[in-house]
Amino acid sequence: MKKALVVIDVQKLYTDEESDMYCEDSAATVDQINKLISEFEKRKEPIYLIRHVHKVDGSDLGRMFDFSGEPEEDFNFKEGSDEVEYDDRLKIPKSCLEIVKNRYSAFEGTDLEKHLQKAKVEGVVICGFMTNFCCESTARSAHDKDYFVDFVLDATGTPGTENIDEKEMRKFVGECLESGFSRVMSTEDFMSERNK
Repeated sequence: MKKALVVIDVQKLYTDEESDMYCEDSAATVDQINKLISEFEKRKEPIYLIRHVHKVDGSDLGRMFDFSGEPEEDFNFKEGSDEVEYDDRLKIPKSCLEIVKNRYSAFEGTDLEKHLQKAKVEGVVICGFMTNFCCESTARSAHDKDYFVDFVLDATGTPGTENIDEKEMRKFVGECLESGFSRVMSTEDFMSERNK
């Protein structure tokens, strides 16, 4: 089965220690993502880099921040800001294709599915940030579009919430997805399975 790697939002908003959305495990998460990128690059399989960006005037926000409590003019992912740049540690292959989104799911309002169809991809491998928003939303969307989904849990990151830390959040999301949307595995298990 032909698979594609979907690398979601490896942006400084999540990896800069000064950010209010900083993920404490971000360095380890980026390391795992880079291992996956190297694996797909070696096999010459499709890699899609997803970047979340909003217009400075907020005209493309839609319902994105209705529940965050943020004032409408003070939103994340503003075009041109440092926080939307890729983390400096991210390995960016020349062969990858960038897709810019402005919703949680990488499928919503983008041409990701068109590219997957053109490449005759049947399965997607999900990694990136945030585990419980963009990665989870993309995994669920992919499942509903009849793609086989592998969710590489330790190659995702989240700052967690006020009541749930990063590790607990990842575990919870993994259990939810595993119950009906995707296979959930570690980077090591994914690589072992591929290299049997």
